[in-house]
Amino acid sequence: MSVDVEALFTPFTINKLELPNRVVMAPMTRNFSPNNVPGDNVAAYYRRRAEGDTGLIITEGTYVNHPSAGAYENVPFFYGDEALAGWKKVVDEVHAAGAKIAPQLWHTGIMRGVGGEGMTMEPYPDSPAMGPSGLLMPGKEIGHTMTLEDIEQVSQAYIQGAVDAQALGFDCIELHGAHGYMIDQFFWEGTNQRTDDYGGSIVKRTKFAADIIRGIREKVGPDYPIILRFSQWKLMNYQARLVDSPETLEQFLQPLCDAGVDVFHCSTRRFWLPEFEGSDLNLAGWTKKITGKPCITVGSVSLEDEFLDAEARGIAEHSEPASIGNLATLLKRGDFDLVAVGRSLISNPEWARLVRAGQESELLAYDQSNLAELV
Repeated sequence: MSVDVEALFTPFTINKLELPNRVVMAPMTRNFSPNNVPGDNVAAYYRRRAEGDTGLIITEGTYVNHPSAGAYENVPFFYGDEALAGWKKVVDEVHAAGAKIAPQLWHTGIMRGVGGEGMTMEPYPDSPAMGPSGLLMPGKEIGHTMTLEDIEQVSQAYIQGAVDAQALGFDCIELHGAHGYMIDQFFWEGTNQRTDDYGGSIVKRTKFAADIIRGIREKVGPDYPIILRFSQWKLMNYQARLVDSPETLEQFLQPLCDAGVDVFHCSTRRFWLPEFEGSDLNLAGWTKKITGKPCITVGSVSLEDEFLDAEARGIAEHSEPASIGNLATLLKRGDFDLVAVGRSLISNPEWARLVRAGQESELLAYDQSNLAELV
């Protein structure tokens, strides 16, 4: 039976930004930027997804200009003449292929202190891992508790990243506020035990992000779209939850709306699961219902299996293509506005084109081995 995907391929406007369709490339760390500079291979990688009719591309996480921002090898900077020149090539290639693009601005926070294969303290080995309370998880302190000066420096790094993105021609920006990284460390009570203005209630725990968003809005003007990605789950705790009810979710979201968020990118591992009992709305659905803001849903789109922590489970991650029938139904119903595709776009650069043509049967499975090359 063919799936009605018409809703997925209708244009969408955010402020004054016109997207050709509702398909978004989810941000995915690829570790192919030696010396933290995106090269021609990175530009070609994103261009291929644009040529495949992806409407909006959100780049892999890019480190803001703070010496403690990084934790992983070969992740691109979003500062410095050489890295920014590399990103300008990416923007030009994506635009030439007809898509729009946003950088994801990222500070890994306390995750810098985890260590292990694929992680690094370079190029600033003396800069400590830091977070709102120095906590990786409740009761597990592995880094420096941020001072007010630290908070101001990190905030300014995000703001400058947004200013540079606009100057380079990026169409919008995304702040990475999910998965247990810096902004999310302020959001989550498990890693934020502060007793000053940045900690305590769910509303006070939004202050760090809200201040950054206000600072960005002041610099980029009223129309430049700001996307905020947030999640319940954390890399170190898949069962973690920021909120347990629609009422608490509203308390969390309202200060962020007031600060100037234009789009919420609601990160779940399985988009099809309801977020709260008594309703079939997922996290994006609830966020849109509460705020009225455009929302992006994400989480194992077009794959039969959810995202797995393959390394921790000692297995090779593999997932066959799956029907998007339920996804298309929820989009058409208005639960959310945009759909972010992750792993399936790694194995299928032309995902959008194939789905629109009714050729889902031609989609390739995603396999962990796909990460070995940037194609």
